Amino acid sequence: MSAPSLQEDLARLDAIVRALEANDLDLDRALALFEEGVERLRTARERLSAAELRLRQLREAADGSIRLDDVAG
Repeated sequence: MSAPSLQEDLARLDAIVRALEANDLDLDRALALFEEGVERLRTARERLSAAELRLRQLREAADGSIRLDDVAG
């Protein structure tokens, strides 16, 4: 089974937040959801950081050459 996509992680994080805000969970379930949310958030941040690094490294020039560049530059 493949890892969830960024969109799937974000959707699950949203569902976890809604469940935790509902205040009808027992402590064990709330802790389990919180732990899952922390892990999904870490994974999403890693993906976003990797994408940002890739954008910095690979900016295609108008002539088709690849150059190192900064996103803000």
